[in-house]
Amino acid sequence: MKAVVIKAFGDPDGLEVVDVPAPVPAPGQVRLATEAIGVGGVDAVIRRGTLAAYGFREGHLLGSEVAGSVTAVGEGVDASWIGRRVWAFTGLSGGYAEQAVASVEDILALPDGLTGADAVALGGSGVVAHFALDRARFRPGETVLVRGAAGSIGITTVQLAARDGAGVVAVTTSSAERGARLRALGATHVLDRSGEGGPDVPAAFDVVIDVVGGPQLPLFLDKLDSNGRYVAVGVVGGQPPADFGMRLMDGFRRSLSFATFSSDTVPGPDRQAVRSSQFADAARGDLRTVVHEVLPLAQAVLAHRKMDAGEVFGRVVLVP
Repeated sequence: MKAVVIKAFGDPDGLEVVDVPAPVPAPGQVRLATEAIGVGGVDAVIRRGTLAAYGFREGHLLGSEVAGSVTAVGEGVDASWIGRRVWAFTGLSGGYAEQAVASVEDILALPDGLTGADAVALGGSGVVAHFALDRARFRPGETVLVRGAAGSIGITTVQLAARDGAGVVAVTTSSAERGARLRALGATHVLDRSGEGGPDVPAAFDVVIDVVGGPQLPLFLDKLDSNGRYVAVGVVGGQPPADFGMRLMDGFRRSLSFATFSSDTVPGPDRQAVRSSQFADAARGDLRTVVHEVLPLAQAVLAHRKMDAGEVFGRVVLVP
C-alpha cells in the first residue's frame, strides 16, 4: 500500500510516499481502508523532529486519525464491524496510508450525514476543546480567549464556549478575513497574533485556551484576570521560554493558574462519549466542522507546507 513517512526531519520536503506492506490487525484491532486522513498540528511537530527525544525516528509513518470502512478484524473483535464506516485513532503513527489499524476501543461508528472529512476535522480536536474548557473550570458568563483559533481545536473551542454561555469569546488570528469567519462561529472579539485588538477588547480574561505556546506565551499569561486559568493544549509555535513560570510568580497576588492538557489523560470511554455526542451534533448541523482543503495522499508535502505557512483555516484532509 502507499504510505507517507518521514525520510528526514525538518521541512515538509522530508516527507516521502513509499510502498509498505498492508498492516494486519492484531488481537483487539481492526483494519480499515481509509477514506479521509486528518492532518494535524502534532504531525508537523513530529515531522520537524521536535519530539525526537520521545522516541520518534526518521522512517516514522505519520498520522493519528482516519475515517474509513472496516475491512478486517483481529482476534477477539466482533466481525460485525466489517463493512462499517468508522472514525479511528491510530495513535501517533499509521494514519497517512491507504490502510490503517486501530484498537477497537479507539474506533467509533460514523452517524449518517457525517462525511469522513468532517469526522477527522472534529474527532480528535473536539475532545481536546471540550476537556480543555472543563480543565479550565469554565463557567457561563466568563470571558474566554482562544489563542490560535484558526485551527480545528480553536474553531471547536470557540463554538463550545459560545454555545455554553461565555460572556466574551475573543480569538487571536492572522487576518481580518479569518477574524470574520471566527465571528460567524461565535467569536465576539478578534485580536492579532500578538494579542492586540481594538479598544473594546477586555483587558483580561477568566480563561485562556492556548494552542500555540512558543516564545510569546508569557505575554498571554499577562492577560489573565484575577483567579484566571490558562490551559495550554499545544505547542505548534514551539516551546515557551524556560522561565515562563516567573510570569505566574510575578502575578502571585492575583491567584493565577497554569495547566497543560493532553486528551491522553482522559479515560477512553469518556473521550468516546464526548466524541459520539459531537459527531451527532455535527451531523445535525449544531456543531460546524471546517475542512480547509482535501488533497491526495501523495500531496502530503503540500499539506504540510500550507500548515507551516499559516495558510490553513480548519483542517487539511488527505484522501488515498
